[in-house]
Amino acid sequence: MAMNVKQASEKWNISDRRVRTLCVNGQIDGAYRIGKIWYIPDGAEKPKDGRIKAKESLISLIEKKKAELDSRRPLTEGEVQRLYEDFMIEYTYNSNAIEGNTLTLRETDMVLRGLTIDQKPLKDHMEAVGHKDAFYFMAQLVKENAQLTEYVIKQIHSLVLVDKPMDKGTYRKVPVRILGAHNEPSEPYLIETKMNELLLDYKSDDRNIVEKLALFHIRFEGIHPFIDGNGRTGRLLVNLELMKAGYPPIDIKFTDRKRYYDAFDAYYVKKDLSAMTKLFAEYLNARLDEYLKILEA
Repeated sequence: MAMNVKQASEKWNISDRRVRTLCVNGQIDGAYRIGKIWYIPDGAEKPKDGRIKAKESLISLIEKKKAELDSRRPLTEGEVQRLYEDFMIEYTYNSNAIEGNTLTLRETDMVLRGLTIDQKPLKDHMEAVGHKDAFYFMAQLVKENAQLTEYVIKQIHSLVLVDKPMDKGTYRKVPVRILGAHNEPSEPYLIETKMNELLLDYKSDDRNIVEKLALFHIRFEGIHPFIDGNGRTGRLLVNLELMKAGYPPIDIKFTDRKRYYDAFDAYYVKKDLSAMTKLFAEYLNARLDEYLKILEA
């Protein structure tokens, strides 16, 4: 026999949303989903709350700084544009470098100003321009408070993958492997279903935005819906949701890539979300400090 989410929430005295989150995280032994409905074995034990106190204190600090930032709003169009421009160049460099782009930070800046770098592949130039266009398109979506949908994801991906017109904005049709990763990407015929489930679960997740985006990002990259450009698209989606919620965007550094990859492994090997949550939280906390310092000047 099995319980539904409502029955489990009443039995364990926790919210329906919390039960769904535990199911999605794989923290309830034997839980399974048929369509959109989760079922939990009658004898399943209530999982212990694995949320970490240190993480909660950092999240609390982030929320306080966010409240302080909100008190200084609204920013002018010029202020917002300046913040975006200063961030976008380094963000484009780091996000592309994580995926193997060979442009340096200075070269990225030059390419985004319309210059060509000798002896660097055309692909690297196009990736820089495509990422810039995707970032500003994302900024427009923030203004419109656009909902996160498959259509939006495909639009962002189309700009990211400007150098591959046949593949942009299209779910892959062939299986892939990620060398060294502990997760096997979804089979092509499952991608659309998995993406629908991901978006539904994200919308119903009632945790703080850092934790829910950490899980969303891990699951998106795990599905690996596109033949290329998944990492860049996934990091743009994280920033889309942060910015819609009034937070500054974050930039995971190329020099932090091992820690970033290890956070994926921590989840897929141990179901440990704390590594990615902590990484995101530390970057967001530092970005809030930067914004507040700039606005004090």
